[in-house]
Amino acid sequence: MARVYNFSAGPSMLPESVLQKAADEMLDYQGSGQSVMEMSHRSKVYDGIIKEAEALLREVMEIPDNYRVLFLQGGASSQFAMVPLNLMTGSGKADYVITGQWAKKAYKEAARYGQANVVASSEDRTFSYIPKLDPATFTPDADYFHICMNNTIYGTVYHELPDTGDVPLVADISSCILSRPIDVSRFGMLYAGAQKNMAPAGLTVVIIREDLIGHAQEITPTMFNYQTHADADSMFNTPPCYTIYIAKLVLEWIKNEVGGLSKMLELNEKKAKLLYDFLDSSEMFRGTVVAEDRSLMNVPFVTGSDELDAKFVKEATEAGLVNLKGHRSVGGMRASIYNAMPYEGVAALVDFMKKFELNNK
Repeated sequence: MARVYNFSAGPSMLPESVLQKAADEMLDYQGSGQSVMEMSHRSKVYDGIIKEAEALLREVMEIPDNYRVLFLQGGASSQFAMVPLNLMTGSGKADYVITGQWAKKAYKEAARYGQANVVASSEDRTFSYIPKLDPATFTPDADYFHICMNNTIYGTVYHELPDTGDVPLVADISSCILSRPIDVSRFGMLYAGAQKNMAPAGLTVVIIREDLIGHAQEITPTMFNYQTHADADSMFNTPPCYTIYIAKLVLEWIKNEVGGLSKMLELNEKKAKLLYDFLDSSEMFRGTVVAEDRSLMNVPFVTGSDELDAKFVKEATEAGLVNLKGHRSVGGMRASIYNAMPYEGVAALVDFMKKFELNNK
């Protein structure tokens, strides 16, 4: 069977060359006589894998030396608790911008451990825009300021970061990590689930400034303390070994085949432009996000008819364009066009949309 174009929001497509290399090494990783799936995480062979993965991530993202990289588990959802448990320890206050379901969940979790303040929200228009922020509404003595940079469900993204002054900026970058260059020094901490742009599900990456480690609340479980994992170089317990290995292969692909994050951004902008240009010219389909806040990664769209939306998803699936159904909370369609989605996949989608529009006037 031919491979389909998978527009899933996560777990998502991986580069074919990465999958092929993983397949080639499945039974015997570089002469070790064993699969990465079965080798001890304490072995010298695996120690080389995890150290190379971190070194590549630091190189590709240009992570400053005063930041630690932690390879964790529990998904970005676990970070909703780990962030306040570790960082909401000075004034006991934190600011949150609510731009979607995940930002809202992060805020609600933080409110269990301290004073979480909502400084802005776009829920009034179904999270279809990024709210304008007024620094006068920020909490001056907040321990951190939290945003979800790219909103997977709703297709919005921050094109400009809030200026939080001395308050550390914390961002969930699960659905935009490695999609473009990012100035890590602008943030106190970044975190991401890997299953959208980086690796299969199971790995959570945390990039945190060193001075923010070591101040966890007394109630913080050992496994939820960043100090625990920083001290053990992400090896306090068995890490998600195979997922880290695939992340290493993906980082090699970005570095050696794509040519780095600046080139990755060019490719992602080209793909997104093709799809957005069609949506803007279509008489049947329309995007649901204000133009100035559109994501390069997740593109939600509708026809205006639930019946027509369902027909489109069904026929697209039959045509090998899969997982285009929108999130259950918003309906419609959503094309997630992460790094591994080739330009040809987006072109195939646009061609299909043109034919569908012609055949369903």
